[in-house]
Amino acid sequence: MIFRPWLWRSRTLRRQDLLDNPLEQFKAWFNDAKRCLSIEFPEAMALATVDQQLYPHCRMVLLKEINGSDFIFYTNTLSDKGKQLKENPRAALTFYWEPLHRQVRIIGRAAEVESERADRYFATRPRLSQIGAWASKQSCPLRSRAEFDERIKHYEKEFAGRKVPRPAHWSGYRVSPERFEFWQMRPGRLHDRFRYTKDAAGNWQITRIYP
Repeated sequence: MIFRPWLWRSRTLRRQDLLDNPLEQFKAWFNDAKRCLSIEFPEAMALATVDQQLYPHCRMVLLKEINGSDFIFYTNTLSDKGKQLKENPRAALTFYWEPLHRQVRIIGRAAEVESERADRYFATRPRLSQIGAWASKQSCPLRSRAEFDERIKHYEKEFAGRKVPRPAHWSGYRVSPERFEFWQMRPGRLHDRFRYTKDAAGNWQITRIYP
């Protein structure tokens, strides 16, 4: 990245710039990211989970909805992340919007969404994605691409001429935030970082932390 000092002079994050509610602060930054034409997937987020051996796993997923204060994404519940969330229903989310030099980190507890909500979202997916939800044994070994292609053809034939129902093994998860962190890049790695945590009364407290 070419350093252009004139682009950085106003890129500061001060306590008075932050909203008291971290969810509203997230939405403000998320809207900025959605308006930025150079960000193709502002809803992309890194999802971190932990397996039974306490090894962390991280992968990119898409935020599909904010419901109340919960962050919702969808996946195969028999996948690695689905199994890990069943064993340890805690997760971390990270959004990074490079053109804006901003990052948001969230940690919280995860739970499956209601069947009705998963049904509604599944019905909005492109048909090929719906077929893929049936054809893919996500995270399982695959002998060849041809095998996967055959499974896709099988389910295209099975559901020909009718709606594709949601598979029982495909659903959504809601992550209920317990902590937020907002990060703004600064020159020389002297970044601005603010952490939101709840006090004993359940009120959000904001703390500036070292970069």
